[in-house]
Amino acid sequence: MPVSFAKSLSTLFLSAAAVCTAAAQQRAPAAPRAPAAAPAPAPLPARRLFTFDTVLADAKRRAALPFVAQTAPLPAWLDKLGAEQYRSIRFDPDADIWRSEKLPFRMELLPAGFNFHTTVKVSIVDAGRVQDVAATPAMFHYGRSVPPPASDLPLSGFRIRGHINSNKIWDEFLVFQGASYFRAVARHQVYGMSGRGLALNTAEPAGEEFPAFTHFWIEQPARKAAAIVVYALLESRSTTGAYRFVVTPGRETSMDVDLTLFPRAELRIYGIAPLTSMFLFDQTNRGRLDDYRPEVHDSDGLQITTKSGEHIWRQLANPAKLQVSTFTSEAPRGFGLMQRSRRESDFDDLGAQYERRPSVWVEPRSDFGPGAVELVEIPSGRETNDNIVAFFRPARALPAGSSAHFAYRLTWLAQTPAPKGLGEVKAARSGASLDGKRRVFQVDFVGAGDKTAGLQVDLSASAGRTSRVVLSPDPAIHGMRAGFELDPKGADLIELRLQVARAGRPVTETWLYRWTAS
Repeated sequence: MPVSFAKSLSTLFLSAAAVCTAAAQQRAPAAPRAPAAAPAPAPLPARRLFTFDTVLADAKRRAALPFVAQTAPLPAWLDKLGAEQYRSIRFDPDADIWRSEKLPFRMELLPAGFNFHTTVKVSIVDAGRVQDVAATPAMFHYGRSVPPPASDLPLSGFRIRGHINSNKIWDEFLVFQGASYFRAVARHQVYGMSGRGLALNTAEPAGEEFPAFTHFWIEQPARKAAAIVVYALLESRSTTGAYRFVVTPGRETSMDVDLTLFPRAELRIYGIAPLTSMFLFDQTNRGRLDDYRPEVHDSDGLQITTKSGEHIWRQLANPAKLQVSTFTSEAPRGFGLMQRSRRESDFDDLGAQYERRPSVWVEPRSDFGPGAVELVEIPSGRETNDNIVAFFRPARALPAGSSAHFAYRLTWLAQTPAPKGLGEVKAARSGASLDGKRRVFQVDFVGAGDKTAGLQVDLSASAGRTSRVVLSPDPAIHGMRAGFELDPKGADLIELRLQVARAGRPVTETWLYRWTAS
């Protein structure tokens, strides 16, 4: 189960480094070609009135019908493409949608092929009218091993460009491609973790169900628009869904998401605002893998602000066996997968640039009701596998024939700011004691100063025995270090919880860690 699940996630996207390379190629000058008329979208003659209610009505109508997969078999030449061949098919910048209108955003189409077998329809909405878009062969450049096709290309998604970093460069900041997956970046970031429309039966023994966006409608932006609006229809065997994304790029890129689900069958195990990331190793577990780099991950922790106001930092792990953890019993104020390692020296990987990968913070905009933040950690030996999933799992089941609305904001950023004076985990390390019988842990906190007088370390372990607990000032980081040793006493799994406090009031966030014997 764990291995096959990890593989299913990894097939949905090219490696982040490959995507960054492809994006860089998109900005390179186009290869010389014979003069031709500027390619343009091929519209259908009919124009239809459109609002978000159109998507809602369609999703509700489809939910009352038996599920029929919308994907048709790909043409043989696309179905058999290798990774390099697929990457050599590049959208021609001269064919960018809205290029001639001189609007603040441009859209490019992404062909199906390689690992992207789910085809989608893409439409443009202008003044309440909808117009379907076709990907003609003239809209793409092709590599030497990929001859230009004779007919329109089926689509797997689209990307949006804008002046997010420079007024002279059209940088990509948003892409929808692969089932219900999408990715975004803030200013000066590169692609890393992904968002998803919905999680169904994640990590369940019967296997996960992957809903897919099958139709997108993108609003043509106004000349001075700061945001772009995307609508999407979601389909799966168990449910349909209608989605609206309002995406505002910038120093932080925000997405206001509204979704309504129409279950075909009862939904018991489903995740709202799911995030998918990669964690291979850091300084708590790098001994398991032989690698020249100090750390390899898109995210290094799950951050939660509970409804009561507690700030939690759960260090991520790459376990030997699949792990599922739950936190809180009601909707939090916010949660997200964070990348706190922000120095190039944390990774020493000039190509992957993990220090520039985005963190994503989720804030409910509607009442999610009772439920838990759930974290799934899947064993992985390769950085191309997305092996981390986090989402809010509502406690209430959704019966067939019902509907449920959720609204939340996703913010793609470097890091969420901590409340003033509250220390955050800067780094955590683990290793064997000198006699090899115990584990030594060191947790660094910044943001609460380096004065330790009057402070105490509140440490608990679900099993085993902790000892040698010490709190030391660390002027080098303008912070403090909490250290302790753990004797597992034969336990296979131990939950650790640590917080620095003064007179019972927290001075730092709560550090959580799951230690396993393997």
